[in-house]
Amino acid sequence: MGCMRLSYIPNLITCLRFLLVGPVLLALFSHHYLWALGFFMLAGVSDALDGLLARLYGWTSRFGAIADPLADKLLLVSSFLALYELGFIPGWLIIAIISRDVWILLGAIGYQCFIGPVPMAPSGISKINTFFQILLVPVILVDLSIYPLPGFLVQGCMLIVLLTSVGSFFHYTWVWGWRAYQNHKINVEVRNKKLGVPKGVV
Repeated sequence: MGCMRLSYIPNLITCLRFLLVGPVLLALFSHHYLWALGFFMLAGVSDALDGLLARLYGWTSRFGAIADPLADKLLLVSSFLALYELGFIPGWLIIAIISRDVWILLGAIGYQCFIGPVPMAPSGISKINTFFQILLVPVILVDLSIYPLPGFLVQGCMLIVLLTSVGSFFHYTWVWGWRAYQNHKINVEVRNKKLGVPKGVV
């Protein structure tokens, strides 16, 4: 029973990360950027901690597999939108980030409905994109609250987020499209085999 309760710890930490979205946004819109940085970093530490516990002790669950990336995405997107509203992030970057996320979400729903279970493992370029998205928020907040950073550093992070967002968009489109095509071919071959249709007829 004790082990079962301990296995809930990663999920509780994930729930904490959902709750931290409010304080981050409140601090941002109150122009308390150092507090926003602190809350954001706390969320980052919680993300690393629940992942570490899940890997070390096998405390994984379906809830965690779904809620963990959702908590990260909610925190990131809400932070980006707040920084955009405050004038610290350009509109073109928000469009790239949101378009990619919406496209992936719609693709995942379509894949789940018409093809089968969605592959949960993120691609390499998606991991790079997520890393630099996570990095960009504290870089901006450090620039606003602790020490003015060189402009090329902030702009460089934004550019990398833009390029990896676009790259990830096209990569997922290609990979899922190819898998859908292969799945269709297999289904056609199985159907034709049952109906006695010669091979190669679609």
